[in-house]
Amino acid sequence: MNFDDIIGQSFLKTHLIKGIRSGRIPHAQLYAGKRGVGSLPMAIAYADYLMKQQGGLDMSPLTHPNIHFVYPVTTSDKVKSKPISSNYISEWRTFMESNPYGSINDWYDLIGVGNKQGNIGVEEAGDIVSKMSLKAFNGGYKVMIIWMAEKMNSMCANKLLKLIEEPADKTVIILITEDEEQLIGTIRSRCQTLHLNSLSENEIRDTLIKKYNTETNLAANIAHQSEGSYSRALDLLNQQPEDLQFEAWFIEWVRTAFQAKSNKQSINTLMAWSQEISKSGREIQKQFLDYSLRFFRQALLYNYGAKELVFIKLNDKSFKIENFAPFIDASNISEISKEIELASYHIERNANAKIVLTDLSIKLTRLLHLKKA
Repeated sequence: MNFDDIIGQSFLKTHLIKGIRSGRIPHAQLYAGKRGVGSLPMAIAYADYLMKQQGGLDMSPLTHPNIHFVYPVTTSDKVKSKPISSNYISEWRTFMESNPYGSINDWYDLIGVGNKQGNIGVEEAGDIVSKMSLKAFNGGYKVMIIWMAEKMNSMCANKLLKLIEEPADKTVIILITEDEEQLIGTIRSRCQTLHLNSLSENEIRDTLIKKYNTETNLAANIAHQSEGSYSRALDLLNQQPEDLQFEAWFIEWVRTAFQAKSNKQSINTLMAWSQEISKSGREIQKQFLDYSLRFFRQALLYNYGAKELVFIKLNDKSFKIENFAPFIDASNISEISKEIELASYHIERNANAKIVLTDLSIKLTRLLHLKKA
């Protein structure tokens, strides 16, 4: 993977290339951008370009002996205890070759960890230190790419901090995050941070047409719905079953919450709904909450007449956004958004999902009926 494979981000590509050519190579870098904007492909392209500028080995960055990768892992049928990234290196290469813009949930699906949530633990930190202390093959730079760095636990983060503060010569550590606020401040402050922008609709549309021979109108429609995320665009193109499941969960949720004002039995239904969602993995739960947040915001846009910005397409024809939208306005959108984001925060930190979702659902029964300000 090289810079030509990266969708958009022209300014950053030029900036990174100039930095390498001029010898300005920060030993600690942080690439921050939401899912699907290309942070991981950008880091791999950077490492590949750095290696090629040094001469020597001409090989894929996925197998280059001076480029190392760290990513969230957990136990599975393959690894029973103390998992580290090296245990899944063959799966990682398959993932990168087939879906470099893939999400964390795509990765978990590939390695077969079920509903477990991966992390980057202290055992991984020891492996990082060991690899980065070795002399580079054929001299030159060594690069460590840490994907989803926000998944580091505190022990790993503190151990990595020491490595960043006292780096070996010709060592580059690239951290990649979708939520830089979850990284400890002492690590963020020691990294040169690059923010990747959301992709434009034209960039996503043109890529879908070129790479998948997608019909022009369909590509444009998907690009509009993707909100700047190529990963999201691929999900829409492939009609991922999660999207259909999220739609069904959302419709049942808001219908039941709305009925609760006149039907007290709806609370029991909401509790059963929460229990059902809690059986899924935490990443799925967070993705559903993100889907719900987008839906509420789309309803707000529809309610205030910005219909050209509404991209939600529903498979369930019995649920119409024009009927739902009048209940989402300035009086409740801020509170709804805050409660959904708080629920996602608690689930991320291993709170009991059933309790979190039940609490959120009960609050929604009130928020949907707030009178307009």
